[in-house]
Amino acid sequence: MSEQTNHNPQSNTGPIGYIVGGGLKANLQARLSVPAQTVQEGAFVVVESGGWLFYGLVTDLFLGSTDPRFADEQSEIRLPVHLSKLLHGQTLYTNLEILTALMMERGPEPDDPAYNAWFQKVLEEQIRPEPVKTVPQHHAQVRLANAGDIAEIFGKEGERGFFRIGNTIEGRHPVCVDLDKLVQRSAGIFGATGTGKSFLTRVILAGLIQRGKTSVLIFDMHNEYGPDDTASDTGLRVPGLKGKFASKVRMVGLGRGATIRGATPDYTLEIAESDITPEDVLMLSQELNLRETTPTTLEALRNTFHNDWFHEFKHMRVNAYIFDDEGKRSPAPDSVAAWADGAGVHPAAAEALHSKLRRLFNAPYIVEEAAGNALQEMINNLDNGQHVVLSFGKHESDLDYLFVSNLLTRRIRDVWERRTNNFRSGHQGAEEPRPLVIVVEEAHKLLNREMASQTTFSTIAREMRKYYVTLLIIDQRPSQIYDEVMSQLGTRITGWLGDADDIQSVLTGLAGRDALRGMLARLQPKEEVLMLGWGVPIPILVRSRRYDDAFWEELQADKPKRSNDQIMDELGF
Repeated sequence: MSEQTNHNPQSNTGPIGYIVGGGLKANLQARLSVPAQTVQEGAFVVVESGGWLFYGLVTDLFLGSTDPRFADEQSEIRLPVHLSKLLHGQTLYTNLEILTALMMERGPEPDDPAYNAWFQKVLEEQIRPEPVKTVPQHHAQVRLANAGDIAEIFGKEGERGFFRIGNTIEGRHPVCVDLDKLVQRSAGIFGATGTGKSFLTRVILAGLIQRGKTSVLIFDMHNEYGPDDTASDTGLRVPGLKGKFASKVRMVGLGRGATIRGATPDYTLEIAESDITPEDVLMLSQELNLRETTPTTLEALRNTFHNDWFHEFKHMRVNAYIFDDEGKRSPAPDSVAAWADGAGVHPAAAEALHSKLRRLFNAPYIVEEAAGNALQEMINNLDNGQHVVLSFGKHESDLDYLFVSNLLTRRIRDVWERRTNNFRSGHQGAEEPRPLVIVVEEAHKLLNREMASQTTFSTIAREMRKYYVTLLIIDQRPSQIYDEVMSQLGTRITGWLGDADDIQSVLTGLAGRDALRGMLARLQPKEEVLMLGWGVPIPILVRSRRYDDAFWEELQADKPKRSNDQIMDELGF
């Protein structure tokens, strides 16, 4: 921090109440001294107690009275107005419930001789907010947080990796997320259909791309992130990442001749048959309804044909027979049954597998020999600080998405893992890998209980952060994502969720989840989000930034100036 006002957030905001109870395990209770409508659920507040500031979130408001009779009887009907108001002020009240998570040394007043020494420690970050380990005193003053308080906790926009994701509900103060910390662990963006998940994701991705410290690979199932789009509710144009970051974003189409919303991609991706492994097929067990005998059959194919197993199996014939001179029938030499007999595999099981793999055999983006090594080009792009949007175009079935995204992620994971091991072992010439974020839509299709143990994505969520690879998952049904994967997500940004199971899933493994559950259920359908977890110091309710022309104008205004060498490098010279 660099501004003195950010480190002495004293009393630009008057008190709204005072502490009357609570504890470390239980939330704090505060008596309101202002009208109840002055404060809303989700307000960020500060408790001033002696030499300490306590930071918290209002999770509930409830009415109380000094005697139940005063609440039951309508004194305003039988008493004069002035007496009724006086009675109400003395006997009826509103209490706040405050979830506190951080405390910080308050420091001396600015006119105190010791202030400069204390302020220097703040600048050097020797004094920072720390987890709450005690409670404020009775009757400690409570006030709404001001801009300085918010900047103290969440960072100041434009400094280091702090990126404004929105504003507080009460004072409209900027709230930032630390992008460098966000990508250190896998993260999730959740919300029911129509709550603006994809818009919020675009906002965060734009911040990451401009930050320039991390490469991003986006599996764009619905062709939303690369090209310009049109909002379904307003009909307005929605800028794509490719149009705004033309030199930084590479748009890749799936299959030869692919177009994306009428636009030609930078290059196309084809998958060579020799790149497909039995593990890639087993990952589709649920989608293809594969039998329990499938692993045995696939292993026999690999043992027989090695890397050419997919090609050879594809060209085998089913129900093909020959007859000898005596009219005796036997499987044709190029048939599935003939291979099965020779490999010791049940012919019926092999033919059933061949039939179920026909959907892959007929996929136009799977070819005998790819025209170019698009996968290597994608890896080179990510290495060079560019970002890749893989648009699935017309191939929008669950099978296409599951198969392609898992196969590519497996290959990329192997590359990053090998590079990390070389770097840490001091291998000559080995450089530190560039951090990579893989963006996955419809995450529950890849990370549900049945699939989680088979896909590469679950491995990344659990352990790949040590290899510089993390996930950013976007989903409307978090309850369908495997619990073990959800527990590994560091930062969670969630909009309104109407299902109790989805709410419970988002809050899995987090402190204070009981207090946050009701708040999450009462979010506005659009633009209000709850941020919590690893990337934010304390849960906070935010009105998210709108993804519109004003957003891009602000982003371009904050864009750091590039040197001539950087410009020439981006142009490929």
